[in-house]
Amino acid sequence: MELGQVCAIVTGGASGLGAATAQYIREKGGKVCLFDRDSARGTEFAAEIGASFAEVDVTDEASVLAGIAQAKAAMGAINTVVNCAGIATGERVVGREGPHRLETFARTININLIGSFNVLRLAAAEMAQNPGPERGVIVNTASIAAFDGQKGQAAYAASKGGIAGMTLPLARDLAAQGIRVCSIAPGIFATPMMKGLPEEVQDSLAAEVTFPKRLGDPAEYARLAGFIISCGYMNGEVIRLDGALRMR
Repeated sequence: MELGQVCAIVTGGASGLGAATAQYIREKGGKVCLFDRDSARGTEFAAEIGASFAEVDVTDEASVLAGIAQAKAAMGAINTVVNCAGIATGERVVGREGPHRLETFARTININLIGSFNVLRLAAAEMAQNPGPERGVIVNTASIAAFDGQKGQAAYAASKGGIAGMTLPLARDLAAQGIRVCSIAPGIFATPMMKGLPEEVQDSLAAEVTFPKRLGDPAEYARLAGFIISCGYMNGEVIRLDGALRMR
């Protein structure tokens, strides 16, 4: 699919990886509807890049359906989803305050994994109505934590492991509808959350990367997402984007 033909929903599109992806697609001539809970930032950024915005809770079916209807009205069609909405949590199974809070684990799974599935399943039903043979592309965001999560990352790693694990079954399920599915597993990226850490902490994290010894640029994630969208033979794959970082 040519990027100029893209009509994309980008979740978590108001900041970080989602914002970079939305901007990249717009620069290449595609249409974008941002899904985010931050209505102030989402509205502002959408106006800045010439996109539309829908305030959406990815974990809520009615909210996602309303967002999809809004996106289709704004763009005329939906043929791409890039799922970037998510949260990062850190909590040990048994810590100083006792056992891992179940609500923290459940919330992480609900937003990162179930939220991504909720959006893609409903959007895929819409994409299936597009003319073929290729009717749509879905790009999900996993993490290298899915494969080598660190201490305190049980919930986060489980949520991202779920993203990685469902990639191939999704691709197989949606093949009949002409929809491709891939996932990107980023390493440590210079997102707003990461930039909020002290500079020495960022430098320490960057030093762990094999090469180049720096944090990832969200624009690099965006370009990889763009390649997946435009390369018709990319399907069912989880791609690490991490500078060869292997977390210990």
